[in-house]
Amino acid sequence: MTPTKQHHLHALLLLLICSYSIDAAAKHNAAVPCHPDQASSLLQLKQSFIDVDASLASWRAGSDCCHWEGVACDVSSGRVVSLDLGGYNLVSRRLDPAIFNLTSLRNLSLAYNDFGAANLPSYGFEHLTNIIHLNFSLTNFFGQIPIGIARLKNLVTLDFSDNYGLYMQEPNFQTFMANLSYLRELRLDGVDISTSGSNWSIVLADSVPQLQILSLFLCGKIPKSLFALPALHTLMLSSNQLSGALEEIPAPWSSSLSSIWLDHNDLTGAIPKSFFHLNHLKDLYLGSNRLAGTITLSSFWRLKSLSSLSLSYNMLSIVDEEDDTILTSLPNVNYLELASCNLTKIPRALRYLGGVISLDLSNNQINGVIPSWDLELFDVGNNQIVGSFPSWLGALPQLRVLVLRSNQLNGTIWDIKADRTINKYFSTLQILDLASNNFSGNVPKGWFNELNAMMENVNDEGQVVGQQTNLPNGFYQDTVTVTFKDLKLIFTKILTTFKVIDFSHNSFDGSIPESIGRLASLHGLNMSYNNFTGQIPSQFSNLSQLESLDLSRNHITGEIPHELTSLTSLGCLDLSYNNLSGRIPQGNQFSTFSDNSFEGNADLCGVPLSKECESQNSVSPSEVAPPEYESLWQDKLGVILLFAFVGLGFGVGFALAFLLRMYCGMEGWVSKQS
Repeated sequence: MTPTKQHHLHALLLLLICSYSIDAAAKHNAAVPCHPDQASSLLQLKQSFIDVDASLASWRAGSDCCHWEGVACDVSSGRVVSLDLGGYNLVSRRLDPAIFNLTSLRNLSLAYNDFGAANLPSYGFEHLTNIIHLNFSLTNFFGQIPIGIARLKNLVTLDFSDNYGLYMQEPNFQTFMANLSYLRELRLDGVDISTSGSNWSIVLADSVPQLQILSLFLCGKIPKSLFALPALHTLMLSSNQLSGALEEIPAPWSSSLSSIWLDHNDLTGAIPKSFFHLNHLKDLYLGSNRLAGTITLSSFWRLKSLSSLSLSYNMLSIVDEEDDTILTSLPNVNYLELASCNLTKIPRALRYLGGVISLDLSNNQINGVIPSWDLELFDVGNNQIVGSFPSWLGALPQLRVLVLRSNQLNGTIWDIKADRTINKYFSTLQILDLASNNFSGNVPKGWFNELNAMMENVNDEGQVVGQQTNLPNGFYQDTVTVTFKDLKLIFTKILTTFKVIDFSHNSFDGSIPESIGRLASLHGLNMSYNNFTGQIPSQFSNLSQLESLDLSRNHITGEIPHELTSLTSLGCLDLSYNNLSGRIPQGNQFSTFSDNSFEGNADLCGVPLSKECESQNSVSPSEVAPPEYESLWQDKLGVILLFAFVGLGFGVGFALAFLLRMYCGMEGWVSKQS
């Protein structure tokens, strides 16, 4: 064979091999469409849902179910391997058994849908032998968790959290855990596992030694073996009924623990010293317990990974040491809660923690002035802070909550328009609490024109103010205490749509600014116990979402604007002990208020007060015909009378002429006859 022919043959063989390889690869990579029985089961499942948001609109017969919303298939078999319908706002009264026909499932999530207190099926889960991740969080299921789930040996994630009607009795918690050795994440907060007693930690250590994330609903003594799981990095036992003292963590230097959530329990004793040697610790929440002892803040500053620290509302005494060496290598703390920790001054380290977003130093004995930070929530209420209003806070671009109540702040709030360098001033603020200080002088009218976040008239539910944590789907909510509807309330969930202003118990004077009427999304306004004068602005009728209005104990004069009856959301009104006069307006919410809302105003009259309005002078101008209407009516009446008299004149004249003519005619006839 000649070299040329041989060369051509080699090229032809190479071309054939490449073509074959390409064809084989194409066949190998071609995805197999959805298997018919899988599509049929999914359509049956869809029929069991009320699809509020039409989330399953793509689920149509005759189309490839592998491309449906929330569905993923194995490309080689066309069988469904993942069904994620979490948060689709689906409603049902049962879990349709068709779901158990999807036996190739490795991931199944029905979280954040509503199953209307239905029981989980007793049988069926055992068919899902390939499943790895199972998430039924916040699904409103009730009753016993089926034994079939305990037979899913490949489970890595099991989440039934926030289902407060579920329990593990027969079988109990120990039986459930016995076969789940691959489990890495277990979330059962809300699920009753009380039949396991205090042995639950031993059960976990024996059955799931590689568990990394644990969240449970418990009560009783906190077990000694709580931190015995060697791979555990996240422990969430908040808001339980755990009591007793915390034990030391064995070998803390090598521990994987990064998040400890034990707040809102009944824990006592001291914080274990081993906590201060957890090199990977990022989140430590121990607030709202009965922990005691004296702790130096520098102990926490040595935790170089620390991001969130909550020690509020215990019986702790926090000491800020004069240790300058520690200030050179502080952790990047974002969220710090030290309320009711017997602090006597603002910790010096806070001046160097540039990443602080949320700070709660309320209910301490802090004195001195407020330093500068860049924050989202700033709560230093119930301290002894002195000085003037910290106007620099207005320039913080993310500040949502400002609580300065119950301190010793004084002076006047200046009109920020004088400072032309500020473009946006408190533009993101939604809660402003200056109550129980010594502020005085007029409240500038232009001040409220800058509160842009309170002008947004939105009706949606909003988002929760808080922070994203390093946990999977982890979110920690900020809390704040404000006076709302005459009650001192602790808001553990602050929605971005909740807007409140409290200027009560100060010495403000002058007129109440009309510009407050621009804050269309305001829910609560409290300006009681001041020295305000003038009238109630009629512009308050624009506060369509206002639920609470307290202007009591001032020197306000004039009549109550009838326009306020348009505030149909108003549930709490207090105008007592002012100098108001005239008739109390009626209609809508005003018909529901008692005399307590209006007492102490000697010149007010009408329902619900016992004093009746005796004369026209007591009637509110808004309830009397306005001058223009009265004048118009008088003009119309004059025209009617004019026409009446003119008509009457014509009629009388015609009658007289007719009678005179008749008389003359008769007289002539008599003359002729005679």
